[in-house]
Amino acid sequence: MSNPSLLILPGDGIGPEVMAEVRKVIDWYGAKRDMAFDVSEDLVGGCAYDAHGTPLHDDTMAKAQEVDAVLLGAVGGPQYDDLDFNLKPERGLLRLRKEMDLFANLRPAQCFDALADFSSLKKDVVAGLDVMIVRELTSGVYFGEPRGIFEEGNERVGINTQRYTESEIARVARNAFEMARRRNNRVCSMEKANVMESGVLWRRVVEEVHKAEYSDVELTHMYADAGAMQLTRWPKQFDVIVTDNLFGDLLSDLAAMLTGSLGMLPSASLGAPMENGRPKALYEPVHGSAPDIAGQGKANPIACILSFAMALRYSFDQGTEADRLEKAVETVLADGLRTADLLGQEGVAPVSTSQMGDAIIAALDASL
Repeated sequence: MSNPSLLILPGDGIGPEVMAEVRKVIDWYGAKRDMAFDVSEDLVGGCAYDAHGTPLHDDTMAKAQEVDAVLLGAVGGPQYDDLDFNLKPERGLLRLRKEMDLFANLRPAQCFDALADFSSLKKDVVAGLDVMIVRELTSGVYFGEPRGIFEEGNERVGINTQRYTESEIARVARNAFEMARRRNNRVCSMEKANVMESGVLWRRVVEEVHKAEYSDVELTHMYADAGAMQLTRWPKQFDVIVTDNLFGDLLSDLAAMLTGSLGMLPSASLGAPMENGRPKALYEPVHGSAPDIAGQGKANPIACILSFAMALRYSFDQGTEADRLEKAVETVLADGLRTADLLGQEGVAPVSTSQMGDAIIAALDASL
């Protein structure tokens, strides 16, 4: 049987630095757990534009369609701000999501006990937080037609269209219910059914899928604006939140900051199952390319490493090994190691990107 395949796209800014630490983890699993991966590497984002004149070469797109999973670092940088819209680094990432049909974006918001003081909320509100937001990723207002800036009478008008089909809603709802069955069996669906017809349809379809296929899972509904308020009031009331593209974008960023640092947060984007039964998948840290600290050894690699943990769990059916890696991260943080973004105490020196990666490897060794 061939090894599972993984395409690594480090990208721009701090992407190559954090991805180098993930490569250490991948190598550790090959050497210590007899879990070898067939790893290839390519370009995406600004570096791809520099090399090929496009943020994602067709050959790279073809590779992404063939592998078991894609792991991406970050894209973008100020030197690309004046490029045509279709050539900007971010378009490479959007093309991957769209052409791989990665319709379900999983954004966990987990607060490690050692970092509870870093949240802007009170410690008792966020300590032990573990919420999963499932965001629909390939439809809605970001993709609906008509869209654009038009002349209307004597002024300009900007138009974006919120559009969802029932099949698009149903498939992401199923993903959320399946996720809940692996967790605490509760789903809260968020929309704006009080003012948007697309929200009315969203609620109806989620209820239909629930009744027909997932009646064992507890389902509640909440307007998205009320959901934002409740996430900041008492986030631990939620288990899995499922929502559309626009509201998911906003709510997942809000939930991210409850944990204290974007440098801690992974994500997964999943599509339909391939012939081998695994979903098409792209894993990436939530943080951006952080060009202001690129090349300085200051970047936090944990979000990218935890993204690989998600790949172990959702693409490679290695939940126990994903738990091992997440526990290693928790151990290192409990021991007091901090990259620059996590410093909160005077007189505590930060560790570098590579030192944090080495400490996680040491914790993995200690877990055997």
